[in-house]
Amino acid sequence: MSGDIASDSAEGSSRSSSNRHNQPQTTAPLSRYESQKRRDWNTFGQYLKNQRPPVALSQCNCNHVFDFLRYLDQFGKTKVHLHGCIFFGQPDPPAPCTCPLRQAWGSLDALIGRLRAAYEEHGGSPETNPFGNGTIRVYLREVRDCQAKARGIPYRKKKRRTQIKPNVDEPMPSSEQQPSSLAA
Repeated sequence: MSGDIASDSAEGSSRSSSNRHNQPQTTAPLSRYESQKRRDWNTFGQYLKNQRPPVALSQCNCNHVFDFLRYLDQFGKTKVHLHGCIFFGQPDPPAPCTCPLRQAWGSLDALIGRLRAAYEEHGGSPETNPFGNGTIRVYLREVRDCQAKARGIPYRKKKRRTQIKPNVDEPMPSSEQQPSSLAA
């Protein structure tokens, strides 16, 4: 056994030096998006493992994604008033109520986007991506609309701001041209 250790330690020094050449010397820290995506992916993987029976990622479908989103609701911080609540439809209710806390639509939408990207980065094909399934998009739209109605604030899609770029080939109008005294 001591001979094995000696040969391993002799080989280990050459192995460790060759491994250092194969690995990058310094790794840049992950961006906030990349670290969130990794954390979300690991959380979803752990969720699947904790199912009875455990679900392999290759067997995952949109129903598992729905269950995961509903599971996450218990950790939500957004008050969503129920139809029978006296504060339903009021943006700023004057008193507390017993309506449930849920995950906000925007958080769920961002989460699905990160998990969709992570699925494909981990070898999944876009065609089989359970996070890109049309029923997930419909579900998110329903959550958005339901939360907007419960708060009394209709959802309005933000308009994209378009920037008008000046055409550099066109001459400047005469009022914007430099005075001849400043021209070199």
